[in-house]
Amino acid sequence: MQGVRNSEKPVLIIGAGIGGLTLAHALIARDVDVRILESAAELKAVGAGIQIPPNAMKVLRALGLDQAVMTHAFQPKAIEARMGESGRAVFDIPLAEQAISRWGAPYFHIHRADYIDALRDTLPENVLQLGARVKSYAQDKDGVQVTLTHGATLDGQILVGADGIKSIIRTQMLGPDAPNFTGNVAWRAVVPMTALGEHAPRPTACAWFGRGQHAVTYRLGKDGQLANFVGVVEQGDWREEGWSIEGKKTEALADFSGWHPTITTLIENAETLHKWALFDRAPLTQWVDGRVVLLGDAAHPMLPFMAQGAAMAVEDAYVLAKVVADNRALSDYQNQRLRRTAEVQAASRANMGVFHKHTTLSQLMTYGPMWMAGKILPNIVHRRMDWLYGFDPTT
Repeated sequence: MQGVRNSEKPVLIIGAGIGGLTLAHALIARDVDVRILESAAELKAVGAGIQIPPNAMKVLRALGLDQAVMTHAFQPKAIEARMGESGRAVFDIPLAEQAISRWGAPYFHIHRADYIDALRDTLPENVLQLGARVKSYAQDKDGVQVTLTHGATLDGQILVGADGIKSIIRTQMLGPDAPNFTGNVAWRAVVPMTALGEHAPRPTACAWFGRGQHAVTYRLGKDGQLANFVGVVEQGDWREEGWSIEGKKTEALADFSGWHPTITTLIENAETLHKWALFDRAPLTQWVDGRVVLLGDAAHPMLPFMAQGAAMAVEDAYVLAKVVADNRALSDYQNQRLRRTAEVQAASRANMGVFHKHTTLSQLMTYGPMWMAGKILPNIVHRRMDWLYGFDPTT
């Protein structure tokens, strides 16, 4: 199939999240004109941490963005798992040097706002247009046109919907989706380490397992001055989808009553707790409509249980930029990315069950072998992640 490249018009990117910003950098690096249209009047992120695994770091390194990101990032010393109530270690596996030697790039934690700032501040001027909410798109053989909600129109050669789980572009392309509520609700908070005393989380990426719930803790900032908390609980009666809904501290404390002081101290000292219902979506089979293409959560929204949502968008961005610059068919991008993103979606879904064992027997059967592997064959834990972290989208 013939490509759709028209060098006289810019590539229009809808959404200035991590995927959209990375795509802009990847296109500019290949001398492709680009404009980002962002509906928000200013770029700001909900106070939350995000993980940058080696597969994403390889893209940032290839684009010369690694140093800008690493300036604000924390490198965890290990990956570990603990029981939520007792704090007993299931495994504790070194990560910092091992990530570089085994997977070819480091592993970092970063505040989402710092990540977005690093990507935005390194863009040329006039690439990003804020307050530009897209209403619809139209296209013909010569290009694509977007109409904004206030009536203005913009022309481009290609339109990329990088506008998240509630994508306007995906809805016009494929119709409204029907996400399935997983029965899980997630809490998020970021707390200064100075407020946590002896119960501050260790300098690791730590998963805490419980009965029908789990938590994740890790540090943020170059010097690890912030602690990030994510707590997921099974709940069947709340289904509003959104990232920035504030929850009550009393509810979060009730959800994690009896848990280790590392978790309860984080909740008690959180200034704000956000919560959101977790929805699952079946993999799409179509990401492309002529000159219009989807990227990141708009194409393959992820449950958070593999910490790969943003990383998949970063991988998408690099692959799509190369396809566009080479004037190949946009379907080539879809074909390269569809299987991998579907596999990560499936792995994220499967981890939901691993983290939430309800009985003592099921916990012993699941976490006992993990403990044994961590003691006797720690490389097994690393080996299980080779397919994910070892992947290099730049090659």
